[in-house]
Amino acid sequence: MGDSSTAGNGDYLPPTTPKLPIPGKRNILITSALPYVNNVPHLGNIIGSVLSADVFARYCRLRDYNAVYMCGTDEYGTATETKALEENSTPKQICDKYHAIHRDVYKWFDISFDQFGRTSTPQQTEVCQAIFNKLWENNWLSENTMQQPYCDTCKKFLADRLVEGNCPTPGCNYDSARGDQCEKCGKLLNPTELKDPRCKVCRNTPCIRDTDHLFLELPLLKDKLETYVNNMSVAGGWSQNAVHTTNAWLREGLKQRCITRDLKWGVPVPHEKYKEKVFYVWFDAPIGYVSITSCYTTEWEKWWKNPENVELYQFMGKDNVPFHTVIFPSTLLGTGENWTLMKTISVTEYLNYEAGKFSKSKGIGVFGNDAKDTNIPVEVWRYYLLTNRPEVSDTLFSWADLQAKLNSELLSNLGNFVNRVLSFIAKDLVSGYGSIIPNPEGAESHPLTKALGEKVGNYVEQYIEAMEKVKLKQGLKIAMSISGEGNGYLQESQFWKLYKEDKPSCSIVMSTAAGLVYLLACLLEPFIPSFSREVLKQLNFPPETQVSLADERGDVEKSKRPWHILPAGHKIGIPAPLFKELKDEEVEFYREKFAGSQADRNLKAEAEAKKITDQLNKAKISDANKKKERATKPSVAKSKGSASVEAEISISRLDIRVGLITRAQKHPDADSLYVEEIDVGEAQPRTVVSGLVNYIPLEEMQNRKVCVLCNLKPASMRGIKSQAMVLAASSSDHTRVELVEPPKDAAIGERVTFPGFDGTPDDVLNPKKKVWETLLVDLHSNKELVACYKDLPFTTSAGVCKVASISEGSIR
Repeated sequence: MGDSSTAGNGDYLPPTTPKLPIPGKRNILITSALPYVNNVPHLGNIIGSVLSADVFARYCRLRDYNAVYMCGTDEYGTATETKALEENSTPKQICDKYHAIHRDVYKWFDISFDQFGRTSTPQQTEVCQAIFNKLWENNWLSENTMQQPYCDTCKKFLADRLVEGNCPTPGCNYDSARGDQCEKCGKLLNPTELKDPRCKVCRNTPCIRDTDHLFLELPLLKDKLETYVNNMSVAGGWSQNAVHTTNAWLREGLKQRCITRDLKWGVPVPHEKYKEKVFYVWFDAPIGYVSITSCYTTEWEKWWKNPENVELYQFMGKDNVPFHTVIFPSTLLGTGENWTLMKTISVTEYLNYEAGKFSKSKGIGVFGNDAKDTNIPVEVWRYYLLTNRPEVSDTLFSWADLQAKLNSELLSNLGNFVNRVLSFIAKDLVSGYGSIIPNPEGAESHPLTKALGEKVGNYVEQYIEAMEKVKLKQGLKIAMSISGEGNGYLQESQFWKLYKEDKPSCSIVMSTAAGLVYLLACLLEPFIPSFSREVLKQLNFPPETQVSLADERGDVEKSKRPWHILPAGHKIGIPAPLFKELKDEEVEFYREKFAGSQADRNLKAEAEAKKITDQLNKAKISDANKKKERATKPSVAKSKGSASVEAEISISRLDIRVGLITRAQKHPDADSLYVEEIDVGEAQPRTVVSGLVNYIPLEEMQNRKVCVLCNLKPASMRGIKSQAMVLAASSSDHTRVELVEPPKDAAIGERVTFPGFDGTPDDVLNPKKKVWETLLVDLHSNKELVACYKDLPFTTSAGVCKVASISEGSIR
């Protein structure tokens, strides 16, 4: 159940040589709707397309299918021109900026593209114009005059998104509807339908003028399209919302569809009469799948013109359906060429946010870069979004629900099972197995274990059935059920008693449970790959190991006998907790932090930044005045041989560093103390004793970054010498204590600094001089949870240090 095809750092690395279809194998081409490049993607966008497609792509690789996943940013069209106007930039600069933002967000979310490209490429122009030329030759295009808003102030025709007005749909009346679609009711519009239209640039009312455009003759292509839809929607198991939307378009009667626009930013129309126009973005955007593949391999036609050997799966939100089930296939059918048409489409409804809707234009909700900037790990975000995937109806994102799913499902169920099994196996031979997988001899005749194997085998078959039908939420639920079965199996077996009373049976139970741990890493890899990587690490498998569930290797059959999944004698690694509890005060903090719109949050952030800048400037002026005063005072002569002048007590004398707790355990002789090994960037880790047992669970002390005061004089605490101090904040009533945490990307060993104080720290603080005692009274967490000395933040190269929830607490 293992192979080697992933990068050790967690990023999926496509093969150096591009994959091409292989005769005799399942060749699967996967695309997700190209995210538009004029904004940062929010969580609804992410679950609606790229994350869902990523789960299926990872599943296909798990099954050893020959699969490629193509995506990229959709960069042409009115929205880019509009954004460029807003940001006083060029469309190219906007595309470069937001393409990089999208790429980084998806990288953090562990999205495993084989190619993440963009549509503003020469390849896009080449493929798009070639398809147009075929349609022109085959007489599927017509010329027509249409009325379009013209702005006398801006001296140009206004493409749909450059016009705003009141929605004409009865009962809607939304006053900021765009000329192509109303964001409130979802109705597709023409700019001339808007009531009280306004030019988006100058806000003046446009007039209506005639202009010539090219149209795709959808009515003439209807028979070809209906044949395709009727056959493939059944064969490909299209999701119900896709079938419903497509049939609604067909019932209403297909209309000519304009494919050109009066813009500069887009693919030029290769026709003399229309050379000043570009293709409408919804004509050329789906062609981006093809052009991005052509950037991946020059032999792209082996994927896109090979319907006999390639299955095309497409993922998107419901607002994209007609463009993929009607317009794009009609376009390809009209060329008369042998295109690979979509087999399966998986469509999500909307993910809503707390009390309203996610909105890119209004900046409402949690966006990809917001998730990245929280302390909540990527596997938690992926898990929550996928359990909440809006497959058949709209669903709701809420912070309380995310907390509940993390604490009850990931922490108490999955994480508890894995940690329970591996921690017991890792115990010394007096109470465990010395980290060695025991021999499961006699497992086939052990009733409890045999019954578990049958259950697990059935679950794996159900998992495959669900995933083949792209029922991702169901697949995840089934995988998590195996974790629940594992916990029940441990409880019913009472393995802790078996170890003392019936060791052979205990060996069967623990070998079987360890096999389930590996199997869970396998089944959950498509959903939460970072979890699977960590489990494989704790099982002591190489970083490049890729789990497998391939029929050809017998992996599915092996799952029915979990006691045989891991070989007896295999040595596991070091167990550690996999998930951290999300507390009520953290939930409230995040709910408040992400309330309102991005614009509101940006204003608040700017105000806070100005406040810190003012504080820094005051500190610099104060420090400069002190230095000036010292320079003007006459120096006091010292007698020969006397000690040098004692340095001023300043925060710069403290050597506070970013440290990483590599190991933490209870003090053998003190119930309230932990003993930690902390890497502070030196050749050897430092031993630190901390009185945190009553405040922070042991599992939360493992493998986390902390702020460490490194130049206190070492002190012996209950027989163990403590070589530093971990800094923590305590509440005013001293009932709560939280560690001061550096930013996630802060370098281990780097010094924590305070703006305006640049001195060299003491080698060792002299306890008699009370330097630490004098300074600590001014260490605290502020209202924004930033750790501070007076008004100055604890600062690293990656940002400021914070605490989780204790505001205005004392730090020591």
